[in-house]
Amino acid sequence: MKPPVRDDLRLLEGYHSPQIDVEVRLNTNEAPVGPPPEFSEALASELRNVEWHRYPDRTASGLRADLAKLHDIEPERIFVANGSNEVLQTVCLTYGGTGRSVATFEPTYAMYGQIARSTQSAVVEGERHVDGSVSVFELERVIERHQPSIVFLCSPNNPTGTPERFEVLERALEIAPGLVVVDEAYGQFADWSAIDLCDDAGGPPNLVVTRTFSKTWAMAGARLGYAVIPAGMAPEFEKVVLPYHVDTFKQIAGRVALRFADQMEHRVAAIVSERERIETTLGRLGLNVWPSQSNFILFRTSPTGRSGDDVWQALVDRSVLVRNCSGWPRLADCLRVTVGTPPENDSFLEALAEVLA
Repeated sequence: MKPPVRDDLRLLEGYHSPQIDVEVRLNTNEAPVGPPPEFSEALASELRNVEWHRYPDRTASGLRADLAKLHDIEPERIFVANGSNEVLQTVCLTYGGTGRSVATFEPTYAMYGQIARSTQSAVVEGERHVDGSVSVFELERVIERHQPSIVFLCSPNNPTGTPERFEVLERALEIAPGLVVVDEAYGQFADWSAIDLCDDAGGPPNLVVTRTFSKTWAMAGARLGYAVIPAGMAPEFEKVVLPYHVDTFKQIAGRVALRFADQMEHRVAAIVSERERIETTLGRLGLNVWPSQSNFILFRTSPTGRSGDDVWQALVDRSVLVRNCSGWPRLADCLRVTVGTPPENDSFLEALAEVLA
């Protein structure tokens, strides 16, 4: 007999992002190019000295110290994990759970609700404006009515690419009864960061800001993320994370990557330039386009008379893969394209123009 899963998991689905064999893959918000060659050489040199028969540094002290220096805060206020998704899971395991709720504002990153439910937290959903922003009124309504233990704000928001407004974050920090988690997976592309609030004085005691090495650091293959947290929170996280959960390779790769911050910033500038070029062209094609401060762009196809499903399939037929968001709540006929290399972006735009013609 097949063993039954937990009752609360039976109707849930896992996180899926279709991978299709195409020439141009622009559907998962990966960096268009990898780290510089010097990174690989430095990493290989460091790995030669690893004592692989030994467990990794349990607290990732070296990497935390380097990240603390990057953000000019104390190392105890850095938490490192296997991608920012593990940070989110750790937050829910520590501060969510049975009898507690998590607030999201939709549409947003699907893993907030997925992780919350898998950790037996209830999920309450607020609404975003059509432009992707959260209003102070809606924020107050959700928090005052549901008193969530965790409020997730995504800045810039995935999938709309819009940054949260600073006044919304300020108000959330004032009235939330629990944690306010600002997910900045794409934070380096945006005009402002919640990390700016995390100063030497400690910053807000209920603010957690998550970051990832997957996007701007071009290290999606390493699955490394971290959070800037209030002082005293790390010991609480240690109660739920597995021992030695961040392996030696990740810790070294993260430390080596931080040596190449200038190159990272150059990649970000190049992606922003390409993003602006794509946005302009999408507008000329008659599509509804969400102004983005990320490395992707959301657009709606219906103004052209074509459904999102039809356009997505027509692009696949031309060996270009973007993310089909048409079946997501509130995003009918919407597609999301990652900013790729200039040749990849040219291929996407040429294929799209051909489809819409």
